[in-house]
This record gives sequence, C-alpha cells and structure tokens, in this order.
Amino acid sequence: MQCFMKKQMFNKRSALVFKQFNRKGYSLFAALGKEVLIGVLSVPTLAFAKADGISTKPMIAPDSTSFEEQRIDEVQIMGSRAPLTALQSAKIVEVISRDDIQRAEAQTINDVLKLATGVDVRQRGGFGVQTDISINGGTFDQIAILLNGMPLSSPQTGHNAADFPVSLSDIERIEVLEGASARIFGATAFSGAINIVTRADAHSNVRVSAEGGSFGTFGGDAAVTWAGLTNSKHTLNTRHQLSGGYVQSDGGTANSDFKKRRGYYQGTLSAQGIDLDWQAGITSQDYGANTFYSAKFPNQYEETSRYIASVGATIRPFESNDNHFLSRLELRPMIYGHRDLDHFQLIRGSEGAQAGENYHRTDVYGASLNLNFDWAAGKTAVGADIHKEHILSTTYGDLLDESQWKDIHGSDRQYSREGNRTNTSLFVEHNIIFGGFTLSAGLMANRNTGLDESFRFYPGVDLSYRPDSHWKVFASWNKALRVPTYTDLYTNNSAQQGDLNLKPERNSTFKIGARYRTRGFETLVSGFYSHGTNMIDWVYETSTSTKYHAMNIGKLDNMGFNVETTTNLSQLLLHTASTVPVLLKVGYAYIHQKHETEQEIYRSLYALEYLRHKFVAELSHPIVSKLSASWAFRWQQRMNGYTPYGKLDGKLTWTEPSWQLYVKADNITCHRYYDLGSVLQPGLWIMAGGNIKFKL
Repeated sequence: MQCFMKKQMFNKRSALVFKQFNRKGYSLFAALGKEVLIGVLSVPTLAFAKADGISTKPMIAPDSTSFEEQRIDEVQIMGSRAPLTALQSAKIVEVISRDDIQRAEAQTINDVLKLATGVDVRQRGGFGVQTDISINGGTFDQIAILLNGMPLSSPQTGHNAADFPVSLSDIERIEVLEGASARIFGATAFSGAINIVTRADAHSNVRVSAEGGSFGTFGGDAAVTWAGLTNSKHTLNTRHQLSGGYVQSDGGTANSDFKKRRGYYQGTLSAQGIDLDWQAGITSQDYGANTFYSAKFPNQYEETSRYIASVGATIRPFESNDNHFLSRLELRPMIYGHRDLDHFQLIRGSEGAQAGENYHRTDVYGASLNLNFDWAAGKTAVGADIHKEHILSTTYGDLLDESQWKDIHGSDRQYSREGNRTNTSLFVEHNIIFGGFTLSAGLMANRNTGLDESFRFYPGVDLSYRPDSHWKVFASWNKALRVPTYTDLYTNNSAQQGDLNLKPERNSTFKIGARYRTRGFETLVSGFYSHGTNMIDWVYETSTSTKYHAMNIGKLDNMGFNVETTTNLSQLLLHTASTVPVLLKVGYAYIHQKHETEQEIYRSLYALEYLRHKFVAELSHPIVSKLSASWAFRWQQRMNGYTPYGKLDGKLTWTEPSWQLYVKADNITCHRYYDLGSVLQPGLWIMAGGNIKFKL
C-alpha cells in the first residue's frame, strides 16, 4: 500500500482505512481527528468470472507491492462467488506471491507448488514435463486448475492438466484453495482449486532471460509488454503482453530427454463501466516417458500440445449513478476454450495400434455468466456455466462408423472413436456479514450428459469469526462430485484396463481452522475431514495381476491437519522493513486415511498412495550488498511402499534494478528418490542464468 500520510504523530490517533468510497457530502467528516490511510492495492484475489473456475481482475496484474505494504485484510478475495474482502471472507486462500516465486529454487510452476504445505506434487520428469498435482489426500483428477480463471482441466486425463503456456516470469501469484468447492468453482473442484494469475509491468518494456546447466539443459524466455494508450480524458486504456520460451534437456535419467515450447499473449481494455480481458496461448512438449505408466515398459514416449483462448469482461452498467440501487450490480461473462493433443507410444519409435501407439484430441469450450449484487440483506451472487467436452481418439470413446473416421494430422492413421459430454452448472450464493461474523451459503445444480439428463445438487456453507484484528477462526462444509475421465472409462492396453461401468465419485468435506497474525509473524492451523464414496483408483486386484484396473474402490476418508508459520525476522527482531528481508516459512501436513472396500486390492496406483507426512521449510536472507540466498528443504513420507526422503534446494541471486544473475541447485545432497511408481528422479541439478529488462 502506498500511504500518503505516514509520519510520527505526537498525539495518539486512531487510523481510518477506507474500505469503500462514496461521494456523499458528509463523508469527509468521518475522517476528522484521524490518521487517514489511502492507497492502491495489488494483492492476491480469487474471483468467480466463470462458473467452475477462479479468476481475477485485472487479468494482467500490476507489479506486486512489498511485504510491508500489503494490507491483506482490506483486499477483495473471491473464495466465494460474491466479492468479499479477505477480512470478510469465510475461506482462507493460500497465496504464493511473485516475491515467493522469485526467491524459490524453482524451474516451473510445479516446483513452486511443492512448497505449499497442503499440496502433493508427484513428479515424473524434470522441468514439469509431467506432474500430478493433488490436495489434501485427493488425486490428480480431483482438482480444478485454472489460468486467470480459465479452466485447464481435461476430461481425457488429469496427467496433462499442468501444461501451462506461461513461465514463472509471467506469473504474479498462485492461489491455492483447499477442500471441496463445487458450489463455487464447479464439479472439477472436487478436492480444491489452483489458479495461476499472470502479470505485466506497469510500463512498456522488453524482458529477456537465458539459463543452462546439468544434463545438457538450456533454454530461454522473452517477453514484450506494451502499456497501451490512454485517451485524453483517461477513460480508455489498454495493456498487452506477448511472451515465449523454449527449453530442452537430456533429463538426468534414462529415456527422460525433453523439449518444451510455449507462447502466450494477454491483453486488457478498460473503459467507463466495463473492463475487457483476453488471453491466448500454446504449449507443446515431447519427451521420453521412461516408466511413466508401467514399469514393464521403460522406453515409453509422449508428445502433448495445448491451445487455449478466453475472453472475459466485468460490466458495471449503472456504475455512474451513485444514487441508484443498481449501481452495485456487476456482471462477469466469459467465453473460453482449449484443445489438447496427445500422442503416446508404449515403445518409443514403434507405430500402430498393435504396438500401443495412441492419439487423442480433446476439445473443451463453453461460456459462463456471473451476476453479483450488494444489497441491504447482504451480498448475493447467481451464475451459470455450460461447456462441451469432445474427444476424438484411436482408443477412447464410442466406435465410429468407418465413413466418419477423421484423419490425424502428421500421421497416416485416423481417429476411429468419439466421445461427447455437456456439463451444465447453475449457482446461487448469499453472504451475510455482521460485525466480525460472516456466513456464506450456496448451492450448485449440475447436469452432465455423461451420466444422464438429471440435475444433482451440491450445497456448501462457510463460516468465519474475527474477535479482533489478530485472530480469525473459520469452518466449512461442502459437497462435490467427479465424473470419470475418458482414460478411466476406455483405456485398454498391455498395462491398464479401464471400466465403462465406473460410478462418479462423491465426497463431503469438513474444514476448521484458525489464523493468528501480527507484525512480522503469521500462523495458520487447519484440520479437515473428507468422506468419499465410489472413489476411483487404478489397482492391482491380486498379487498375480498383470494390468492396473480402474475401479470404484469403495469408501475413502481422508482426515488430517496443516500447520504453517511465516516469520519476517527483519520486522520481528530488527524492527526494520528490509528490501531483502530475512524470511522463514515452516509448514507441516499430516493425513490419516481410512478405506473400506468389498473387493480385494493388492496395490493402489494413486488414491491410496497419499502423503502421511510432509514437512517444508524455506529460508531467504541477504548475504552482502545485492547478493541474497534462499534455501528450501522438503521431507515427506508416502504410504503404500514408498521410502521417506528429504530434499534440499538452494539459490544464490545477484539483483540489480534492471538485471539479475542467479545459480540454482536442485537436490543438493544428490539423493535419488521416487515420487511415483518406479520413475527414478535425477540427482544434483545445477542451473545458472540471468535476465535483463529494457524500458521502451
């Protein structure tokens, strides 16, 4: 926050922070005899621009304010469908800021998420080549992953959901919401949601970066930001950013080489009563898939591509009429779509269906509308989302008549199967705020033609209470449902067998917690209980099984707690707000699982391989002059036969106003470990690089 009046007062005065401005003639008298804090905030928000996603306004966020300047409680976050400030909201949203990302020893978004206490990241290849992300003991198919509010989840499989067309340099923040949130973000938010919010500098510039290191790794990124134009009356302005990148590597282990390419464009236009935003992106990668899906085939290979686009708006049709009760009405429409291409070879270089080569093309496109209104009885929001899921495949979906087969670009084969599903969601929510108490209750009605033509209802209630400025306690209960993916239903190869008779997963999640915050210190304690039925997993049914089978494994309850603390030692001990503060973050997560099934299970591939323990610690500090260091340690124990391991990473950074140099070391102790199956992870991985910015 930028405070225009911040100086030592000889007489003690209470501070007045404006949460909402108006133009009433008597408003100024409220400030008499008080210290007035006025500023512009740029901090994390979760919003609701589409029915089953999270979005933020603006899409291109301005530069982050510093740790000292952020006044989080006064910032509007959208852990609900109606806009509430963080002070009012009944939900706690974990935010990984741009500063956190810059300090971290991380190559990709997936690396950053490994440091989030309640998030489980299971890595198959380096640089986020293929990563499974889950929350609070769930699986990788059970979370909503979004980019500026646009859903990236695929009905084919969640394995490729984290293929982002943006790099760490493009990101303003990452927002993590734990727990079932279907009534807010749609059916894909079965156990939580993750939203990536992009950024752009306030002024036109060019950014260039390059790096290289172990295992023949090298790559680079470039971005151009144009701050746009403002008309003479300052009522119209635009902003644009175009970025792209490339990286390749030998991978560090056998058959783990990869090449990754990406491109991304985003823009905004603001005028009186309306803000428009749009984005488009492409990402492609080809990689040796080692033993990704089965230890029996160590020479697998895969190529994936993704094309995304969305256009959204925030419309305030009566904004200029302050005396009209409709001046607080806001509409947020969005249209969106993405196409995912997947080419898989069970044996690298072997072509044809008999050799285990598959092609898939998945299209998801839809539209949403959210309306929210602030009135005497509280804050109300209603919305709707409808999107189409379509897949063409050589193995997934219903068999087409041969006359309807479609050619596959770059191959002499044809798509012979097709699947179609339409997902419709209707939302309603009301929020009551009284003093330090907030009640948020809502309902989602959902119909998926992959099941039948009936609507199913998923309610949720969130409560919070703030006894003073330091404490906040909260509790919530929400229900959700997940429809099986096409991989769950149709897979049939030498290593896996799907099941067309799978039932949808259902769960109810209870969450309680408390947060305490004071100058230089914050701690958050939360507990959860998730009761799931008809949970889907891939299993060996007996010790003699030769294929993983997809099946409903019965009742599955996850229960546990998270503890997180953040200490700014510069503020707490030295009472200073250093440019490079000494920060210490520590987190611990524990999960206990209870499983009941009527069918024998010898081994689980996903759902029963949960993290029993996860401990993370991050320390960042200055060294000399403009040289700083950051360290991250992660220790975890995974159930179902995995050996616990600890991993230490580090980063040294020299920072100048317009350029930066760094050295990163991943897995400093060179400990070889497994995150998933028999996919061995590389040892010490060192990268060195730099970036520079030119103003235009």
